[in-house]
Amino acid sequence: MRREAFGTTFFGAEGFLDTATSGLPPCFVADAMRDCVRSWAQGRLQMSTFDAPMRASRAAYAALVGVDESRVTMGTSVSSAIGLVAASIPDGTRVATLRGEFTSVTFPFAAQAARGVTVTELPAGLLEDAAGDFDVVAASLVQSADGAVLDVERLRRNAAESGTLTLIDATHALGWRNIEMPWADAVVSVSYKWLLGPRGVAWMSLSQRLSDALIPHLANPYAGEDLWSSVYGLPMRLAGGARRFDAAPVWFSILGAGLALPWVASLDRVAVEAHGVGLANRLRAELGMPAVDSPIVSIPGSPHTDSLRRAGVRASVRAGSARVGFHLYNTDGDLDRLLDGLSPRGRPPPQRATHCEEPR
Repeated sequence: MRREAFGTTFFGAEGFLDTATSGLPPCFVADAMRDCVRSWAQGRLQMSTFDAPMRASRAAYAALVGVDESRVTMGTSVSSAIGLVAASIPDGTRVATLRGEFTSVTFPFAAQAARGVTVTELPAGLLEDAAGDFDVVAASLVQSADGAVLDVERLRRNAAESGTLTLIDATHALGWRNIEMPWADAVVSVSYKWLLGPRGVAWMSLSQRLSDALIPHLANPYAGEDLWSSVYGLPMRLAGGARRFDAAPVWFSILGAGLALPWVASLDRVAVEAHGVGLANRLRAELGMPAVDSPIVSIPGSPHTDSLRRAGVRASVRAGSARVGFHLYNTDGDLDRLLDGLSPRGRPPPQRATHCEEPR
């Protein structure tokens, strides 16, 4: 069943409350990717097909974060982007993070233990206050497990007073939250969740001081100033700006991301945030939970997965609780389905189309 939201069309959105795992693409994105795969199968695919999507996605990410696009590098995942930072920091660097942080943020730093790099986990609140006691603070702006939101302004103030490097994983914020972070040394996000693109693309903005300190461990022809003059022979000749840290793109993924991200960046961010957070807080009110400025809700108690499935709700289980996330394509009807599934007697799921094509 088609669903119109914010001026475009989605399939599969009915009862879909699992954007925190993987977002739904707009139909125009899925259709373009299908056409691209078809051209590949027919031997018509050209490498130049992906040039414009690479440029468009970089510019859109820069707009979302509030930086110049020369400060944005493109990779394939959060962990590989953060790994570039972790591999470049000095021996003995002291890193602070949140207790229970998503491991794509922490593992790259923990892997540097042989060089004397230490990672200290702190509870929310203490992390923001203690930022100045560490060389690097690395944390998610919004937590994957339960939607908890970092006090980013408090962190910013304390880090600025000390010169601490700040690395923010904005994966669960960009796409729904109206925020810009040009002050952070690094802001990283993937395509495939709230930004509604496919898996295989990530972006990271870099401050000048961090860019100057990074080593281009992933140097490749796409990180060159010009691709076709960078494919053979030494010396190394990389692009200026953050593009010199680019990983080689995953072609089909960058095609989809290059369409989805500019569309997301063009939306009224205040309206998108109000929509998802409003639905989430309606759920919290029904469950007797306090309001939170986050569209991700961790439902206490048992995982509820069977009853939610019977009600036609797509959700996930994280940290022992059912987790749902409300995005721009969700409606009051999805919330009602969820509440049905959380009641003692759920209802069977409806039949739904699985592709961005009319059912046949």
